[in-house]
Amino acid sequence: MTSPAERRAHVVGLGLIGASVALALSERGWRVTGEDIDDEVVARARATGVVVAGDLDGAVTLCVVATPAGAVAGAARAALARGSERLVVTDVAGVKASIVAALDGPRFVGGHPMAGSERRGLEGARADLFAGCTWVLTPTEATAPATYGFLHGVWRELGANVIAVPAPDHDRLVAVASHVPHLLAGALMNEAADAAEQDAVLLQLAAGGFRDMTRVAAGDPSIWPDVLFENRAAVTASLAALEGRLSRLRRALEAGDRPTLSGDLQSAADARRRLPGRALHPEELAYLRVAVSDEPGVLATVTRTASEALVNIYDIEIAHGIEGTGGTLLLAVEAARATELAAALAARGFGVGRE
Repeated sequence: MTSPAERRAHVVGLGLIGASVALALSERGWRVTGEDIDDEVVARARATGVVVAGDLDGAVTLCVVATPAGAVAGAARAALARGSERLVVTDVAGVKASIVAALDGPRFVGGHPMAGSERRGLEGARADLFAGCTWVLTPTEATAPATYGFLHGVWRELGANVIAVPAPDHDRLVAVASHVPHLLAGALMNEAADAAEQDAVLLQLAAGGFRDMTRVAAGDPSIWPDVLFENRAAVTASLAALEGRLSRLRRALEAGDRPTLSGDLQSAADARRRLPGRALHPEELAYLRVAVSDEPGVLATVTRTASEALVNIYDIEIAHGIEGTGGTLLLAVEAARATELAAALAARGFGVGRE
């Protein structure tokens, strides 16, 4: 993918995710430098081999911004200004629309690895944190295909399952899949802690279900306010829908409405069993070849079309260099939805073939 001389990365923000990115890249032969607002963190990172001494210079080809969400845009702009014209910049924040809108250009692609740990900061970092995780990338009309292809390849090399989703869709979906669950885990944990002040034995009764539901509440709380405020519209809409569902269940209990209660529990059990794993098996995937022109926005059009058709793109490869006359995108999608996506792309004027 890149020559050893080109494997130069710089990480801004050496917390759990940033330091884990640094370790994972280092294991794969990258020379990784890093910075943090806390000089002691930088010193510990260098002393433990998480990063090496150095700065973001003209030799760096990849910069990963791993700051709180509110600081990403400023840090990414600074990196783009400091680096060379071949520098690719990305981030790892849990909210994307506002960041991507502020940084819409050919050399920045928003990103979000769906990975984490109850451990915090530099000390919790692991080189294998991203193995098997879903890593979302959010290309736009301005994204250069070479930029996307480079970044996609880097995260695949770390063992991540990379998918492309438009930034607004990402924020709407993670409100349900990540942000609201974190708030719920915190609310349930606080409710139990308050009740335990009167009945100390309560927390001793906390079994596997309670521990599973509240596990994420142990994560670093300092990163969440930025993410939640940046995504407040989607989070509040999801909370409102959930409040309505909980009210319905409460009324069913008060009224002794067994059919409603049983129906909700059964539908939840069925949905949970259908929940997909982190990745589909190879036999469940189909591959579409999409002929594309060498024009700005072609990747964004393809990924937006897939999003509108509710089809996940599990992998994208740029089969040709996409220079001058164009090239080919190889898309890996769920086999059962491949025909639908092919039709949607064809309706947009793309030439589509199936492997």
